[in-house]
Amino acid sequence: MNAPGATTPSQTVGPYLHIGLPWPDGPFALAEGTEGGFWIRGTLYDGAQAPITDGLIETWQADPEGRFDHPDDARGARAWPAFRGFGRSATDERGGFGVYTLKPGGVPGTGGAMQAPHIDVSVFARGMLNRTVTRIYFPDEAEANAADPVLSAVPEPERATLIARPAEDGYRFDIRLQGEDETVFFDI
Repeated sequence: MNAPGATTPSQTVGPYLHIGLPWPDGPFALAEGTEGGFWIRGTLYDGAQAPITDGLIETWQADPEGRFDHPDDARGARAWPAFRGFGRSATDERGGFGVYTLKPGGVPGTGGAMQAPHIDVSVFARGMLNRTVTRIYFPDEAEANAADPVLSAVPEPERATLIARPAEDGYRFDIRLQGEDETVFFDI
């Protein structure tokens, strides 16, 4: 039992991220209308499989050649035209989110092993003291996915939660925080 006047977890994390962090072009990791651009859309669900209407999704990724425009890229930062590699989308009244982007290339991993093309995702939602992190892999990269050292470390039945599905304007990737078909999250 908490001491009188003490805060509880439900009092310390509200929908602040949803209110304070989005900006008008946040969902655009790539300038809208750029050749090769597509949407990744999905719905964020809670443990009761109800849509989370005040969540926030962040994505970051390499460019189509697997490079980052960041000084931590050991090969040197390199910009890709009209691409910033970072997107942020608040969830809407149905729990939906979307990020307009380019398909990334493979990225060198630990020990030189190539990682399959993927997009890193942070999930913020009410009641969570810390973000959760997952990845989006692409269904048309079966060979690269099979060789990916991170995806290979996930038990086979759960890997499907990390692979997007084709959609009319790009890909669909739903995120389930708990329950049946819970998305795999990484301990970072």
